[in-house]
Amino acid sequence: MIVIRQIEVEIIQILSQKKSKIIVLYGPRQVGKTTLVKTVFSKLSKKSVLFTTDDREISRILSSQDLNQLRLLTAGYDIVCIDEAQRIENIGLTLKLMYDNMPELKIIATGSSSFDLANKIKEPLTGRTRTYTLFPIALKELDAVYPPYELDRYLEAHMIYGGYPDVLVCENQAEKIRDLNELSSSYLYQDILELKSIKYASKLQDLLKLLAFQIGSEVSLSELGQKLEMNKDTIAHYIDLLEKSFVIFRLSGFSRNLRKEVTKMNKIYFYDLGIRNSLIQNFSPLNLRADRGALWENMLIIERLKQNAYQGKIVRSYFWRIHTGAELDYIEESGVELSGYEFKFSRKISNPPAAWTAAYPEAHFDSVSRDTYRPFLNLK
Repeated sequence: MIVIRQIEVEIIQILSQKKSKIIVLYGPRQVGKTTLVKTVFSKLSKKSVLFTTDDREISRILSSQDLNQLRLLTAGYDIVCIDEAQRIENIGLTLKLMYDNMPELKIIATGSSSFDLANKIKEPLTGRTRTYTLFPIALKELDAVYPPYELDRYLEAHMIYGGYPDVLVCENQAEKIRDLNELSSSYLYQDILELKSIKYASKLQDLLKLLAFQIGSEVSLSELGQKLEMNKDTIAHYIDLLEKSFVIFRLSGFSRNLRKEVTKMNKIYFYDLGIRNSLIQNFSPLNLRADRGALWENMLIIERLKQNAYQGKIVRSYFWRIHTGAELDYIEESGVELSGYEFKFSRKISNPPAAWTAAYPEAHFDSVSRDTYRPFLNLK
């Protein structure tokens, strides 16, 4: 199966320009960043090379900030990609040196942890980059492969095994589970484990398991800390790093300063449900699962976030709840536009809470079920 990644065309267009910005490509490990770069290389009639930071001599040259050595390293190439660029010391200064002194050279830098690479390139490369995030394979990308009926049937597999490319092409359930277990064991967040600030590395997995059981629910840092015997500041730090490593993401409560709206706690979701299900070791069919509603909610939100990111939409995302209990699963705010969504795994259509309509009469509302999910995710 050949799946064309949504940002491929845009990256090719940028690299085809006479003077292009440095492309910074973030995304979790094993999500297909290197494959995407190689695909882009194959579609451009230019001399290209991918430098891996596993090569010590290449890493030494890239860390040297010696313009003569950098010129020799890149001589004869039109496009260079530095894979896992966060491993290179002072990579931001190196990229700035290359960009400013080799205007004919196109540059791509990839990274599996935004907290590491972003910190190293933010100041030196101000105004010189175009940044993208590559997520696990999106339903929109599979929409170009499967006819609508087949995609509907595939939804359950997407909610159970997720969208990592290697998992997607596994021939059977046992292989999918094996690959997911290897990813979720530690490989996916290896960058975090290498940080000196991680004092309780053994508890990182325990934290992820607790979060996996709470998708779609508000998360209390104090309760997590009590269960793990850690203070809530450390829990908050770990969650922040997991988010910047593209394992989880947070939604905060939406409010326009109404006293009854809940804003103090976040909801936490997973970038990939296969990873989430591996953490709790539950790959049962949806008809046997009590958490299918939470899986549906997580899937719809992350797929929507993928589309917003790939289309370059500037959207702020939230959930909404008031102290009396009325709530909406997902809120989008874009400029003056406000939209609320309720997700139903059943085919039932729900109406907006009266409190939401009263507080925000101008807002759009939609109920997203298995019969109505296509427009929400911009599918054919």
